[in-house]
Amino acid sequence: MRILKYVLPAITLGLGLLMTSVNSSATVEYSKKEKKPCTTCHVKAGSKDLNDAGKYYKQKKTLEGYKKK
Repeated sequence: MRILKYVLPAITLGLGLLMTSVNSSATVEYSKKEKKPCTTCHVKAGSKDLNDAGKYYKQKKTLEGYKKK
């Protein structure tokens, strides 16, 4: 019974952290590779929302051939 006093809160905390963590796929490395700022592909800096260039990059893994509309 005494173990549950410590184990249950630890498990709850661990599951909470696991469920709220987010896997980010955009990195500074992409920006350095393409020599473009983050806002080239994202609607605004720090946002997950992609603009047309970002959707193109996600699909092709390059901006070569992308024509800005």
